[in-house]
Amino acid sequence: MKKQQIQRSCLMGFMVATLIGCSQPQTPTVQTSTPEPPQTTPITPNQTTIGEVGSMQFRANGEDFVRKGLVSKDGWEINFDHVYLNFGEAIAYQSDPPYNAEAGGKPMAKTNISLVDKKTVDLAEGDENAQAIIVNEVPAPPGKYNAISWNLNKGTEGILAGQVMVLEGVAKKGDQQVPFILKFDQEMQFLCGDYVGEERKGVLPPGGKADLEATFHFDHLFGDGKIAATEELNTTALGFEPLAAIADQGELSADLPTLKQKLSDADYQKLMVILSNIGHVGEGHCQGLTLNQ
Repeated sequence: MKKQQIQRSCLMGFMVATLIGCSQPQTPTVQTSTPEPPQTTPITPNQTTIGEVGSMQFRANGEDFVRKGLVSKDGWEINFDHVYLNFGEAIAYQSDPPYNAEAGGKPMAKTNISLVDKKTVDLAEGDENAQAIIVNEVPAPPGKYNAISWNLNKGTEGILAGQVMVLEGVAKKGDQQVPFILKFDQEMQFLCGDYVGEERKGVLPPGGKADLEATFHFDHLFGDGKIAATEELNTTALGFEPLAAIADQGELSADLPTLKQKLSDADYQKLMVILSNIGHVGEGHCQGLTLNQ
């Protein structure tokens, strides 16, 4: 009898446990997490981001002074037919620390790319609304290219044979008109930092496009008649009057040896300083070095 009571008690306990288990179903557990914002890595100098190779354009710009002409500091209206340059090796750098051209030295970079090996361009090509000339376009790993260098080397054929730069145009003042061809054979290298202007240049995202620019300031050579004569640009510029004074029968065709012979010593030295400072990156200054001939 006692054994049957124990069995009934166990059976009742089992039924109660079963009923309790059925009346309280387990709720599935859902794990939630707050998504983290995407991680962005700023592009710092001397850092190449990992990603798809992009495209870097190398441009050359003579600005409106070449495309539209200029008035020199001494009142000559100058219009250019051609401004030929012969580029030698051009290199873009991811420099760390950022390169300071005025401090001298060379960019310190682990990453650099060749922009062009040799190329002749005409900065006066196109009408007054033309964009800066595309010298070359090359594949490039992404990153911030914050320094650039280029050479002007002697050409081997045509009007640039033996010359690095040739200017052709006409200068007018009153009833005077002087067609001119100026040839420069001094080889030079320009070392420059970040582009200075309204837009940033040289920041290449993965798989994207960017550009770098070699800018040439010909107002440094001739001055600018639209600003005060006492401005530093005009006090250091040669102007056109010394060149007009050595024209032969109303025309001027001169290379550097001729200019050295016919200009005053002071004007020739001023010219050589100007040529070594004519290269810029936008409004950013470059270090100009003359190369051994």
